[in-house]
Amino acid sequence: MTAETNTGPAIGQRHVQTFLLFLSIVVNYMAKFNAGVAIVAMTNSESTNPNFPEYDWDGKQRSYILSSFFWGYIMTQFLGGWLCRRFGARMTMFVSTIGSALLSLLPPWCISWGGWQAYCVIRVAMGLFQGFLFPCIHAHLANWSPVNERNRLGALANTGLDCGTLLAMFASGQIAASSMGWPGIFYISSAVGVAWCIIWLIFGANTPRESKYISDEELNYIETSINSSRTKEAEDLKAKGPIPVPWGAIWSSVPFWALMVTRCCQSWGYSTLQTEMPSYMNGVLLMDMKNNANFSALPYLTSWVMAFVYVIIADILLTGGIMTITGIRKTINSISFFIPAIILIGIGFLDSEQKTLAVVLMCANVGINAGSTIGSTINTIDLSPNHAGILMGIVNTAGNVVPILTPLLVGVIVTDDHDRVQWQVVFIISAVIFFVGNIIYLIFGQMVNQPWDAPDFLDKQMSSTLQEEGNAKALEAQQSEKVEITTR
Repeated sequence: MTAETNTGPAIGQRHVQTFLLFLSIVVNYMAKFNAGVAIVAMTNSESTNPNFPEYDWDGKQRSYILSSFFWGYIMTQFLGGWLCRRFGARMTMFVSTIGSALLSLLPPWCISWGGWQAYCVIRVAMGLFQGFLFPCIHAHLANWSPVNERNRLGALANTGLDCGTLLAMFASGQIAASSMGWPGIFYISSAVGVAWCIIWLIFGANTPRESKYISDEELNYIETSINSSRTKEAEDLKAKGPIPVPWGAIWSSVPFWALMVTRCCQSWGYSTLQTEMPSYMNGVLLMDMKNNANFSALPYLTSWVMAFVYVIIADILLTGGIMTITGIRKTINSISFFIPAIILIGIGFLDSEQKTLAVVLMCANVGINAGSTIGSTINTIDLSPNHAGILMGIVNTAGNVVPILTPLLVGVIVTDDHDRVQWQVVFIISAVIFFVGNIIYLIFGQMVNQPWDAPDFLDKQMSSTLQEEGNAKALEAQQSEKVEITTR
């Protein structure tokens, strides 16, 4: 009979760290997505509080403001992974969030003299700071999550995406209509970001061993679980300092490429739904969604709820020994890709008399797709806990280029917002990309530590190369000696 593992307190520091990661995503996503509501309030004061300045920005200028964040965001993903390895997640995430929070204060002061161009510059700078965030989150989860809790903790932290988006829509609309007006959106976003930074400095720790508040039982449980697959020599090497990144092995890794392609395909389908569905529903379904805050937020509420459903299901399957981690990831990812692909095609055949069904399908699409977090997002930790931040930096860079490209393709295909056939082409393309992405993941994706995750991988590779070179030179010398004897 085996002894029961002592995991420490029911609510331990690993849960505290996960909750702090969740909050970090929430506050950063509030700052990231509050622009959608803020721009409406700033260009149409009658819809909120008319006592504040109104700006005459056309559609193109508004689109520049909304997209400008991503131009900065994709530039610092690699840098975020490197900074996390160099200075640790605690300090890098602090810099990321405090920079974004302080920049959130600037629009009310700068737009009055710099116009929409000043707002774009601020948004680009915010993107640069927030680009550090997700590589650090994945690296931090790798350091704090026991192997059998990676699904649970990783998914719970990532529910901050939907919660942050939801709060950005609900709270921003309420604030803009209050006595604070649209400037209050920026002040509140900044305040919650700064508050998180203070809490993070108090409770955040790069590793369990650095935490001031962790119990001995929980520390032993986490370290034993994470180190169980490592050799003593490999662990000693890691303890000496940052592990060199095996760039060549990463870029030649088929499972890594499968993950990156899958995440890009998910980003394509999701961004199509997120950015283009309002135009489709307004043009084809004749729905006025601009002032319908409840409808805009409903899909993200569904996604947030479904994220917890997926966590519970995955936890039962894993802890009950019903399915392996590979089976869980590939099954859930298939559900979250294949079903939304079918729903996207179905939405394209709806007309203006089927508005209710369109709302239901849109919510179902976003909600079911929430399983991609467990299915593939946290696969970076499976492949390489030691380089999870670097992998996330690469994957997130590629994935966030897609939201810049999808509107361009839609602009080419859809020349008339009221033409349902043109929209059907857009949705069919997205559905095919969803389908192909998951097929690649099913065939080539892996959920085990890769050989290049080992701290001594590059040393062994170099030793092997030197040995091969030595053997080649010895063989060459023997052949030369034989030739010399023969000529004599």
